[in-house]
Amino acid sequence: GSERRGRHAAAAARPGRAGRAGLAGLAAAATLLAAGVALLAGLGTAGGPEHAAPPVGSPTAADPTRRARARRPAGWTVTVYYTAVQRFRGGPPTPVTGCTGLACADGRDHLGRFPADFVAAVRAEGTGQTADGRYLNWSHDVGFWLDESPRDAAGGVLRPWVSAAADPGVLPAGTRFAIADCGHDGSGHPIDPAVCARLRAARWIVTDEFTPGLGGPRHVDVYIGPETGPDFEQSPWYTALTGATLRIG
Repeated sequence: GSERRGRHAAAAARPGRAGRAGLAGLAAAATLLAAGVALLAGLGTAGGPEHAAPPVGSPTAADPTRRARARRPAGWTVTVYYTAVQRFRGGPPTPVTGCTGLACADGRDHLGRFPADFVAAVRAEGTGQTADGRYLNWSHDVGFWLDESPRDAAGGVLRPWVSAAADPGVLPAGTRFAIADCGHDGSGHPIDPAVCARLRAARWIVTDEFTPGLGGPRHVDVYIGPETGPDFEQSPWYTALTGATLRIG
């Protein structure tokens, strides 16, 4: 899924989402992982030193600020993804084949001819709005398909400023989080204040996912809806946060 990403220099790469094919296998793996985590947590509570509560009088136990920081892990990379919009895109007409509906994989139907830049953006971001208002979606293991909505890896509707993607081994589906601190961009500069404020105000839910193992241990991708004009990827909204702090749960 590395071909999914077409980010500008300031942004980090987000590998492809897993898509709908193979969902049952991924769900089963996630269930086994969750059971293992729960078992380890139970063992730790029973006396494992790595899970034991800090002793009374220790700095962490005595300092509520440190306890709060422990629940707000830092050092995250936060990238954004969006829905490409055909009317903002150019390039020669490019034929696209795939599925004419959601319940399909690796289809061979002719879906239409779309501007080359639009097709590339759909492959990079996973979803695009066509001139007639429908959506051309893409995932690495399903290919292209036409739909009435932009979709996440489970086939649900992507919700702007709510839906987020993560490696399922790091943040399972259903995990809620907020961005407590935006960190900085890849060059060490502060994030645009308006962009940071909007990202921090949102309450995100992991409904989407990277190709398993490729998202990274501290990487989330947040969905911000359709692009708002030409050259959207040159705007402050197409950003990547480095060293960000998340509030999870």
